[in-house]
Formats: sequence, structure tokens, C-alpha cells
Amino acid sequence: MKKIKVLLVDDSAVVRQVLQAVLDQEPDIHVIGAASDPIFAMEKLTREWPDVIVLDVEMPRMDGITFLKKIMAEHPTPVVICSTLTEKGAETTMQALAAGAVEIITKPKVGLKSFLQESSNDLVGAVRAAAQANVRRQVRVAAPLPQVAEKLNADAILSASTAHSMAQTTERIVAIGTSTGGTQALEAVLTALPRVCPGIVIVQHMPEKFTALFASRLNGLCQIEVREAKNNDRVIPGLALIAPGGKHMLLKRSGAYYHVEVVDGPLVNRHRPSVDVLFRSVAKFAGKNATGIIMTGMGDDGARGLKEMLDAGAPTVAQDEATCVVFGMPKEAIKMGAAKKVVPLHEMHWAILGKST
Repeated sequence: MKKIKVLLVDDSAVVRQVLQAVLDQEPDIHVIGAASDPIFAMEKLTREWPDVIVLDVEMPRMDGITFLKKIMAEHPTPVVICSTLTEKGAETTMQALAAGAVEIITKPKVGLKSFLQESSNDLVGAVRAAAQANVRRQVRVAAPLPQVAEKLNADAILSASTAHSMAQTTERIVAIGTSTGGTQALEAVLTALPRVCPGIVIVQHMPEKFTALFASRLNGLCQIEVREAKNNDRVIPGLALIAPGGKHMLLKRSGAYYHVEVVDGPLVNRHRPSVDVLFRSVAKFAGKNATGIIMTGMGDDGARGLKEMLDAGAPTVAQDEATCVVFGMPKEAIKMGAAKKVVPLHEMHWAILGKST
């Protein structure tokens, strides 16, 4: 078995020690080195290049953002950001995602050792996802316009409502699900939309504290309004609502209007928020009045929900392999027959607008 080679870059000796202990327990992962800052890391890179870099963002001598930009310009490599949950740390992490990082692992300011040990599955999953990422596909698009237990969990979250989608409505909505590589993909798609477009609901796999800043950043770049969803927010044209990290988001209907519910609940497909939870609620309450879109990401979250949307009469779209950072979620949806169309990233805005490419 070819092992995933990992380089750790963090100014905390405790963090480096714990990260290495967690990763070296995995048979398919090997930590080839650890460095206290990017200057030392660059020395190690001259001897052996890793498959994945786990990188802190606030370090002496050279910050993680500068190092990340240098790596992506000279030798594009999947990078997992290991960041604090502080507001400042979250803002810096948003800059890292914009610069090309593919995953986020959070670390608190206290209780670090026990936190990392308890969250070892998240760390290992992030490294494995990053190892599959094709970071050379992280290109921007210029805006051209002015399982059984998990299914039971999703069923419980959706609740036993007897309501169904309306036969006719004046409102179209779009539901988008994405994961690894999705921050850059969403930026490319949403910045290509005009101010007048259908209401959009989005699940992007991301830890809590980061989704609000991510939405705020997109809001400053897009013609449409983008914000982190709050419970009972209306879904209206020209607005994109992003599910908060650590919460599930569902679509509901009240009369002729759609709104979202933001709720706690168990992990579904190892995620909270889960794309399947969102898509299944959209299939139930919007039916053919919705469009389902699944984009870059590792795993299969969203594939079954997209199939339910298709069965309910909704047009469904998957991002193609050539433009995905990780062709996992779209691949599973296509394999399941859930995607009516497969399109490249630079044409995805047309699917949102309901126009042929």
C-alpha cells in the first residue's frame, strides 16, 4: 500500500506531537517530517516532497498564508489548515481557503491534546480527502453576467410531516451540496450569477464558526446576497443561504413561501450539516420546483438525496470530473443515476439560472 506522505507545519510542539501521533497510527498515512515554521518546512521540502501539508496559519518568521501562496504558485500541493476557533483565526483561515487550501481542522486554545485525540477521525478524514484532491483544478471563473443507519438519522431529522411539494408555485429554488474544494467552486459559481436569480440553499461541509465568515466573504464578492442561514430565514430570489457548521439545514414550506429550518441532530454520512438532509427536504417540500446541484467533494453525501430530488421531478446536475478537486460526491451521484446532467464548473451558473449550456 502506498502511504500518504504528510508534512506538519505548526509552531506548537504539543500540536506537532499530537498530530503526528494521531496520523502515524493509520496504516495508510506516514508523517515524513514536522517543522515549527515555514522556513524550516522549506528546508525539509528540498529533501522530500509530501502528498499533503497540514499547516497552521499564525506562525513566526513567515505566516501560513504567505507559505501557502508560495507552495501553490511553485508546486501545487493539497494543504489542510489546522486553525484555532478564534474569530481572528477563522478570518485568517478564510484567506487560506481562498488561496487554495482544501480542508480545515479546528483546534481550540485550551484542551488541545484531548481535543485532537477525540477529533482524530476528522483529522484523518481531512488528510485522506486532501490526498485525493487535484489542486491544479482550483481555477476561478470570471463572472460573465451583470447507508441504513444514516438514512434513519436523516429520516428522524426530516420528521414525519405529511406535507408535500406544491404542484405549482411562482418560486424556483436551487439546492447545492459540496465539500472538499467547494469553497473555491462556490466562489466561482456564485460570483457568476446576476442579482436576479432563484433563491439558493447550500450545504458546504465546514466546521462551525467558519461558515459565517465564509458567507460574509462571498457576500462581498457576489452580486447576490450571501449569508449564513438562521432558523426560519425565507428563501427568496437573489439570496443564497449557507448552512451553519455543526447544524443541519432543511427546506420547509409555509403556504406559498419557502423557509429553512436550522436544527441539531446526529451526524448523517459523517457530516453535520449533511447534503442528504438538505436534498431530501427539498425533494419533499419543493419537488419539481427545485434544482439540485452536487459539486466537488469526497464521499457520497448528497447522492441519495439528489436521487430523491430527481424522482420528485427536479432537474439535477453533477459537476464533471475534469473540473472537480475531488470527484467523489458527484461520482457517486452519477453512479446512482441521480444526476440528469453532468456539466463543468464554468457552466454551473447556467444550471442555476435554468438555461441550457
